[in-house]
Amino acid sequence: MTEFELSAELVLVGLAAVLALWVAWRLSVRRARKASEAARGGVRLLSLTGRVVVGALLISGAQWLALTHPGASGWVKLAALAVPAMLASWVLVRALTVTAVNDHARGRRR
Repeated sequence: MTEFELSAELVLVGLAAVLALWVAWRLSVRRARKASEAARGGVRLLSLTGRVVVGALLISGAQWLALTHPGASGWVKLAALAVPAMLASWVLVRALTVTAVNDHARGRRR
């Protein structure tokens, strides 16, 4: 049988190489995670912008129809103005209300 003799320097070089590979792997994972989160944030913003524009067009169109239609009663005009105002108010209150969520208490890791 062949015996292997490893010097202390060779063991240290091997450990340093394994450590360097592990550090490079961890850094690449972090970099990929940050890139993924940045891409998701951009898509979310674009999706949100599109939904806001479509919603605004629908509400504006309904209001325009109700206000310019000659046979529309006062209740139709009131509903055309009040319902979107209540929805917008609800959305703003929810968006501006601060709620604290403690993810660490539930055992979740970021």
